[in-house]
Amino acid sequence: MDQDIVKYNLEAEKALEQINILTTRLNELQNNINGTVLQPTTNDNNLNKLITENIKLKHRLNILNRAVTSQLTKKVDKLPMDETRLQSINDILFNLFSTAISTAFPDITDPPVTIALAGTNPKFGDYQCNSAMPLANIYKQLGKKVVPRELGLKIVECVPPHEAIKKLEVAGPGFINIFLNKDFVLKNLSRIFEHGIKAPEIPRKLKVLVDFSSPNIAKEMHVGHLRSTIIGDSICRLLEFLGHDVLRINHVGDWGTQFGMLIAHLEDKFPDYNVKSPPISDLQAFYKESKKRFDEDEEFKKRAYASVVKLQSFEPLHKKAWELICDVSRKEFQKIYDRLDVKLTEKGESFYQDRMEKIVKELDEKGLLELDEGRKVMWGEQSIPLTVVKSDGGFTYDTSDLAAIKYRFCEEKADWVIYVTDAGQATHFSILFSCAQKAGILNPAIHRVDHVGFGVVLGEDKKKFKTRSGDTVRLLDLLEEGLKRALGKLREKERDKVLTPEELKKAQESVAYGCIKYADLSHNRNHEYIFSFDKMLEDKGNTAVYLLYALTRIRSIARTANFTPEKIKELSKTHTISLDHEKEWKLAKVLLRFPDILLKITKDLFLHSLCEYVYEISTTFTEFYDNCYCIEKDSSGDIVKVNVGRILLTEITAVILEKCFDILGLKPVAKM
Repeated sequence: MDQDIVKYNLEAEKALEQINILTTRLNELQNNINGTVLQPTTNDNNLNKLITENIKLKHRLNILNRAVTSQLTKKVDKLPMDETRLQSINDILFNLFSTAISTAFPDITDPPVTIALAGTNPKFGDYQCNSAMPLANIYKQLGKKVVPRELGLKIVECVPPHEAIKKLEVAGPGFINIFLNKDFVLKNLSRIFEHGIKAPEIPRKLKVLVDFSSPNIAKEMHVGHLRSTIIGDSICRLLEFLGHDVLRINHVGDWGTQFGMLIAHLEDKFPDYNVKSPPISDLQAFYKESKKRFDEDEEFKKRAYASVVKLQSFEPLHKKAWELICDVSRKEFQKIYDRLDVKLTEKGESFYQDRMEKIVKELDEKGLLELDEGRKVMWGEQSIPLTVVKSDGGFTYDTSDLAAIKYRFCEEKADWVIYVTDAGQATHFSILFSCAQKAGILNPAIHRVDHVGFGVVLGEDKKKFKTRSGDTVRLLDLLEEGLKRALGKLREKERDKVLTPEELKKAQESVAYGCIKYADLSHNRNHEYIFSFDKMLEDKGNTAVYLLYALTRIRSIARTANFTPEKIKELSKTHTISLDHEKEWKLAKVLLRFPDILLKITKDLFLHSLCEYVYEISTTFTEFYDNCYCIEKDSSGDIVKVNVGRILLTEITAVILEKCFDILGLKPVAKM
């Protein structure tokens, strides 16, 4: 098999070489055609020859492209399928219909393959292929009139048989209704009992670096850091589950001119800091004191600038003072990260000091820097440049970001780098990526880079979220308020009367931190969202409270039947999941989409899709539970019958929900 793969790889590579040669020739011909000035008779013949050759080359190019696809498909088909994982139904259907459409219409280059979920009416199937109409439009543009329904029938004839498909029907003007095979769904979902919940297969394991949270040293984390921290953590959790090698990087602001005033203030307030650790309990107040002196005292300002110079030359006492300030900040940050269960590796701006000098030298030598009013700038494709060196010779955030992206791709050998910051930085990152590509650091053929932007957090007055006094909301205060509100909600439901103090504390933290995270992740990250504890803590609708309660209720069903996880696993060997009732079948199809939801998010990095999916599972389960008895009791409350097939479906639902919650950073509890 390995020899076959090598053979197909070589054939595909040869075909790709030919494609590159033909593409170059095609471009040359196109330029000749576009640049030809029509002359009588003779040159008309020359132009016709060029056009004819152009058409022939395009035809040869299509054939070669198909050859490459064919060889790559053979290579993939030769690889054994992992029978322990849930399969992506979208991928299966897309591949089947791609093959069918290419076979049915070999004259169409890159034919449209559109697979979508069917509507709620079961007579229209479970999925649809809606490619017939777009294909008819392509033929119309080519001057060929065709009937979309006939195209649909031809596609159906060419679909290879597959265990996932029970039958295909062409409806209306050419919609192809796809009916899934229940045995296939049953086999897929049953894998979870034997192998646990496994991620869908990915083409290859990547080294992914995610840059998120990134607060500034000597300043407290505020509500503005909330979104980056929560979104970044969830992206990491997803990519880790999928099997990628993920580096969680905290690019803290631990360098710059502000440290001059902080060190100068430290020397005045705690002159013995070198031998006795200064008792700085409130770093934010310390920062404000030093800033006030810096703005009002010229002598202090001079000392602050002198301290910056000493720090940048790594003078021992100034370096020690800088380390002390950074350590105080780190401890405060860690309190937040521990509460939110977020793990990060710090690699701040100071790490790139030496590398900044090197990147400036490299860019200069490559002739990529231009002088602009005394500063050195670098242009990408945008109308705004990066300022790489200031007019006074100092470096900027742009310099630091260029050094960081080079380190990440060239030294860390990352395949994919993700930056999670507010949407206001979108232009900066667009310029950065463009300049990195121009400098030969970022190669789109082998690297992926994304800026995951997000909107601001608003208060209930729809203005930027602030305290009543107009200050930025401290993140620690926000989490404390969440705990207080969550406890109030639990007491309102009289949960304090049925839970032990330890269970109540776990439920309180689960609800408090869960509702804050979920409220953020459930919104399209591009949009602003209104921060409201009242809405977050509602136990109806698409909220963390409703979903956490839902999972707790689902888990209680097996407990009521006295089924332990071990017993359920044993029963799965002798019983099958029940899929006979329409509500059972509906729930099973929703659960089957788990791999597709995750794979979609890896493409667009929009986590609200997962929140919508979790809510859909919960509401569909409620429909199932209301219509299908899992446990039947007599009038005295004794269990008279347990439907094992439905208990198995309940277990699969709980397992998938728990994994979704884990990716979202929510912590469900056994009792709520």
